[in-house]
Amino acid sequence: MNDSSKPLTQRRHLLTVGAAVAAAMAGAGAAYWQSKQEQAETPSMPITGDLDDLWQMQFDKPDGGKLAMQSLKGKPLLINFWATWCPPCVEELPLLERFYNQNKAKSMQIVGLAADKPDAVRTFLKKLPLTFPIAITDLSGIALSKSWGNLAGGLPFSVMLAADGHVMQRKMGKLSEDDLNIWLNAV
Repeated sequence: MNDSSKPLTQRRHLLTVGAAVAAAMAGAGAAYWQSKQEQAETPSMPITGDLDDLWQMQFDKPDGGKLAMQSLKGKPLLINFWATWCPPCVEELPLLERFYNQNKAKSMQIVGLAADKPDAVRTFLKKLPLTFPIAITDLSGIALSKSWGNLAGGLPFSVMLAADGHVMQRKMGKLSEDDLNIWLNAV
């Protein structure tokens, strides 16, 4: 290669790298915009799963036995899908624990459905004990959450049911104290 062809080769290389970077940034921007749209639209998304089936479901509890969802029927219920490998899920659990303890006397219920392996959940709960009911769904919990409006299949995902069982709120992503207070006031 002679010296006169080096600048041309370098320019082609820079153009190729520049185009790749621009394409990556455009893709990341589109993905970010899409995720923001999905989060904004979550409350109005249709539920394809039959919530009547919810009350017939039973899930394994980390310490053994079964959690019958029927036992939670008739009072406001926050269902939180989470996993030990999900940083935002782990971050919001102490908030959910505080909210539960502050509001359980008001008939507010929370159940955490862990889309995770039983051993991982048991180990996690030894480090961060929770007083609200926890059950294990394995990865089938993600499919269940999708049928209730979690189109992205991401975690955490929360559904707030009124005492009569109808869906009041849904949120994909980490809950805030404001979210919880608004939801509490709505039930």
